[in-house]
Amino acid sequence: MFLEGIHHVAIICSDYPRSKAFYTEVLGLKVIAETYREHRQSYKLDLALPNGNQIELFSFPEPPKRVSQPEAQGLRHLAFVVKSVSASVEYLQAKGVEVEPIRTDELTGKSFTFFSDPDGLPLELYEG
Repeated sequence: MFLEGIHHVAIICSDYPRSKAFYTEVLGLKVIAETYREHRQSYKLDLALPNGNQIELFSFPEPPKRVSQPEAQGLRHLAFVVKSVSASVEYLQAKGVEVEPIRTDELTGKSFTFFSDPDGLPLELYEG
């Protein structure tokens, strides 16, 4: 196999300042670089996860809405590995983030749960 891992996930947001605050202040991702591309009227924010993976957060003028049904074609959700799902849920709830009840993966026995970013993108916490 020639693939070695995922380098980044790209997300287009509807409200750049709100999403930037969510991913940096609530989720605590580190800013690698922030670029404004005048010709596209677009910001590109490169964010680092502790393991070296990245999220690219983009803004574009009037992006089309995302299909939000969980079983629609396309990206289903983005999952983050955490040491403790319950501790992570407590942290997010203290920041005002609504989180689904914690469940157990019937195949692995690991804890997981879902929450959403400011645009409703489904995000998962999965116990590593």
